[in-house]
Amino acid sequence: MCGIAGYSCFNKNYTVNSEEEFKNIEIITCMTDSITRRGPDGSGYFINDKAILGHRRLSIIDIEGGVQPIISSCGKYTIVYNGEIYNTDELREQLKKLGAKFLTSSDTEVVLNAYKYFGEECPNKLNGIFAFGIWDDNKKRVFLCRDHVGVKPLYYTIVKDTLIFGSEIKVLEAHPLVSLEITKGSLKEVLGLFPSRTEGNGVFKDIKEIKYGHYGIFNEKGLREEKYWEVKSEPFNLTYEETVEKVKFLVTDAIKRQMVSDVPISTFLSGGLDSSIITGIISNELKKEGKRLSTYSFDYEENSVYFKSNKFQIDEDRKWVDKMVKHFDLDHTYLECNIDTLEKYLNKVVDAKDYPGMADIESSLMYFCEEVGKKHKVVMSGECADEIFGGYPWFHSEDAFNTNTFPWIRNVDFRNKMLKDDIRDELNIEEYIQKAYDVSINEVPKFEDDNKEESRRREISYLNVKWFMSTLLERMDRMSMNSGLESRVPYADYRIIEFMWNVPWEYKNRGMEKGLLRDAFKDVLPNDLLYRKKVPYPKTYNPKYENLLGEKLKKILENENSPLNKIVNEEQVKLLIDSPKDYGKPWFGQLMAGPQLMAYYIQLNYWLEKNKYK
Repeated sequence: MCGIAGYSCFNKNYTVNSEEEFKNIEIITCMTDSITRRGPDGSGYFINDKAILGHRRLSIIDIEGGVQPIISSCGKYTIVYNGEIYNTDELREQLKKLGAKFLTSSDTEVVLNAYKYFGEECPNKLNGIFAFGIWDDNKKRVFLCRDHVGVKPLYYTIVKDTLIFGSEIKVLEAHPLVSLEITKGSLKEVLGLFPSRTEGNGVFKDIKEIKYGHYGIFNEKGLREEKYWEVKSEPFNLTYEETVEKVKFLVTDAIKRQMVSDVPISTFLSGGLDSSIITGIISNELKKEGKRLSTYSFDYEENSVYFKSNKFQIDEDRKWVDKMVKHFDLDHTYLECNIDTLEKYLNKVVDAKDYPGMADIESSLMYFCEEVGKKHKVVMSGECADEIFGGYPWFHSEDAFNTNTFPWIRNVDFRNKMLKDDIRDELNIEEYIQKAYDVSINEVPKFEDDNKEESRRREISYLNVKWFMSTLLERMDRMSMNSGLESRVPYADYRIIEFMWNVPWEYKNRGMEKGLLRDAFKDVLPNDLLYRKKVPYPKTYNPKYENLLGEKLKKILENENSPLNKIVNEEQVKLLIDSPKDYGKPWFGQLMAGPQLMAYYIQLNYWLEKNKYK
């Protein structure tokens, strides 16, 4: 896992003389240095007259031979790549039969040769998580590509006929042609839709992102972006028993494929169904080699004292983690975060993401990733199972079926009342949210045999993959890569998503939420773990944390120069600070209730200050 950067212009010559070349080497070095945390193990660059590519490396596979950029044996193709390909061995053999030459055992060279031999069809050959840029000297173009579901990021902008791209927005900002600007559209995103984000929207003016399942081609005519993958609505003819076997194979195969690494792997273990399945399978595989799996769980200091059971978080994780550790004989580490660290990391999250995020849900994850990163470079995580197998409450909620908006952004009035009257009128975030929702609904692949209920559930599934899953994948990428930690997400294997897209709800929800997934892994987990009720990522319930946030937010409001004061209704925010917090009524998803909104406003103020919002 790494970080990439680059730029290209067909009206310039970057190597016309030594002075020009040296200047551009300095620029690409500055761009890659901005993401050193993504790749602390090394760096490199490629330069020719029309394109410059840069790379930061986190060494996972072929530690000696995988240095980037990599140039093809014919000298015509050069790649910078961020990701892991999980069908590397099969694809390498297929390419060898076509005449491909390999100088390394790295998956990067496999991707490069896949492009050489398959061109624009190459992403359809890849199973993995990836974002890459290739300079094609034959066709005089830059080829940009992002994985099927957007696990790895790839931002770009075009300024004065120059394409500038990179793994994070800060890479673009490091180029002298780019100046980040917060616009009215930016505020609509961060006040209306955040922490979710419109696909392809880089929030700042003229900053964009290659959409998931898309590639882009930049040549002298400009940039053209094309879709190479999407789910398809088709008849489903398998019995329930056949479906269980298919799910078991796909999930197990995805997990085993993602175990490939030249360094030890670990897992995040919450004691919930999704992470426990991953942990159980990997542990059993490692035991065949006489190895013990390292695992990590998260919690907060004194959380057992203040925990409040609610409809989203019924119980705590610790006792379930203990059961997993004992059952599989795991090398386990219990990590805890205190409230001072939780608050201190809020601004670090903004630095890592380049815009506000999921408040302390992300600041805690960043801290935990830093701790895991001290011992491991690779970790396996259970993200995406709920979106794919129907685990979230809005798959079951009558309100979600009858409400014409995103199920996780139900209360737009609450967001609106927090804004100043003129800002509310100017931004009209309700209309902005509705338009984003309508665009997505119109994209849903329809199936003529669906009844009204199944059609609506397909819409909710599509929204989950396109919006909610993307939000969580972005969270995991930034928080882990900020610590030089590669997070792999087996449930996001596009083959699982394709298959599950057409599985009927009566199969998915057999007996209880995610019943299908539970039935598929009866032989892996003990019954009490297998049928544990779903709970989301943990958060603190410590009232001292609420007080800490409240005091900090009050100081921001008292400072007349704080940019937040230009946006929010001071009296409403003060009411928020002083009112009792209902953790069972989140303003986003299942986790972000009153304390997280206060933390988000602290992040928002820092982001506005950092980017000189006027």
